[in-house]
Amino acid sequence: MKGKHSRPRRRPRLAPWAVGAMTGLTAFGVTAALPTTLQDATTESVAAVQAVPQQRTAPHLAESQRQVRTPEQARPQAQAPVQAQVQKEFKAPAKTKPSSGSTSQKQTASKKQDVPRQRTADPASDARSEIIARARTWHPHSDQRVPYSQTATHKGYRTDCSGYVSMALGLPKPGTNTVGLTSSRYTERIAMSELKKGDLVMDALGSNTTRHVVIFEKWADKAHTSYWAYEQRGRYGTDHRTLDYGLSSDDEYKAYRPTSLIK
Repeated sequence: MKGKHSRPRRRPRLAPWAVGAMTGLTAFGVTAALPTTLQDATTESVAAVQAVPQQRTAPHLAESQRQVRTPEQARPQAQAPVQAQVQKEFKAPAKTKPSSGSTSQKQTASKKQDVPRQRTADPASDARSEIIARARTWHPHSDQRVPYSQTATHKGYRTDCSGYVSMALGLPKPGTNTVGLTSSRYTERIAMSELKKGDLVMDALGSNTTRHVVIFEKWADKAHTSYWAYEQRGRYGTDHRTLDYGLSSDDEYKAYRPTSLIK
């Protein structure tokens, strides 16, 4: 019996070297020959040694870090398949290509815009240019000019002033005289300020030695104090020079427009 003042029995503690030896023997299963007390102590020591957690190496730590991920890190991988599926099911509508018909129409319209508009030729302007062109065929103011004569002809037209003008206007050969050119059949009276290329300036009064007619080409200056004209003048022949006939208030020369030039 235990007495009132008896103390609990204490198990003997082994020295550190003994614990190591006993651990090695335990690993090889050699514990049966040891005393019970030592076996108990050895078992507790071995259990304590085995209970100490082993330090993980770097590869183990890396593996554990890959396995244990925060929700924020794992969320993109979980959302990626969902986003891919949504994009696959809801694709943006493809842009429709314009039909070949509409493209050709646009190209045709563009070509029409690029083509410059052709200006409509003014028949009167062409007719005026033709009058001047025919007047130049008698080589005015040159050595090849046609000499003046009231009786001779050149290519069927008289070589006086009215015969020369009749040729330029394209009237029947051999041409009418100055008085005949003032008739409404061939010309119409206009103001001197209205003169244009191909119009006539005539003095139909007097005798055949004083009457004269010239073909107006253009004004020689902005003030209209003189003009360029073609004429068949006496003792010289076909000429092209500046004149001022009809520009004075008391002048007998008047302006006329050929009926072929009247619209």
